[in-house]
Amino acid sequence: MSDLTANTGVYPIDLWGLAITVVLVAVSAGLSWIMRLGVERRMLWATVRSLAQLLAMGYVIKYVILWNNPWICFALIAVMILAAIQITLTRASNIPKGLAPQVLLTLAVCVVLQISVVIELIVRPHPWYAPAVLVTMTGMLLGNVVAATAVAMSRFFSDMKARRYEVEMMLALGATPFEAAKPSISASVKMGMIPTISQLASSGIVLIPGMMAGQVIAGADPIMAGKYQFVVLAVISALTLIADSLIMILVYRTSFTDRDQYRADL
Repeated sequence: MSDLTANTGVYPIDLWGLAITVVLVAVSAGLSWIMRLGVERRMLWATVRSLAQLLAMGYVIKYVILWNNPWICFALIAVMILAAIQITLTRASNIPKGLAPQVLLTLAVCVVLQISVVIELIVRPHPWYAPAVLVTMTGMLLGNVVAATAVAMSRFFSDMKARRYEVEMMLALGATPFEAAKPSISASVKMGMIPTISQLASSGIVLIPGMMAGQVIAGADPIMAGKYQFVVLAVISALTLIADSLIMILVYRTSFTDRDQYRADL
């Protein structure tokens, strides 16, 4: 252990710290109310919900780590995936019903890739199912993939509606459904990737991401924390692109009939 790591203190957050944080949010919400910005209720509700969910998940992960059972780990991941499906479909706007199977397949593929490549080939924890690594990294991945997938689907279906006559003309001239939908697919994937790529590009100069900051505050070696953060950001970027591309491949056909006609009723 380096001297830097040995001399770094651990700074726990007590109830007073949480209370001060909530007060700060309340003050900013009050400013929103005074300026008639209209975001104070959503901000307060999101803060309370976030606090409750994070503390609840903290307790769950604590006991999952203590039990140290792979079946419990994967059961928790399955629950997280099911919740991620619901959140994705809720966040995505103006999308047709019945896309849950496509979203499930997309999220499942990303989680399998993350576990098999990132956790088992890069991090290589002991045991291989170490809950502290498996559950937390899966949560970070799902959070980013859910946001990007919801944005991509929303953009795709809205773009297809805006391009309706162009799509119908392309189909009439002999284009396949994929060829007609390709401009919307490309625009949607790019839109979904903007936050992820921006975070990856700005990390280390403008931004010290949460995982690295948390590890350093908790006493970890800053160099090792930087390595972990790079792996997480790079993998999330790669898997987000895979997720956006896969969900587009799975859902674009819903904009067309069995006779390759554009469905204007969506």
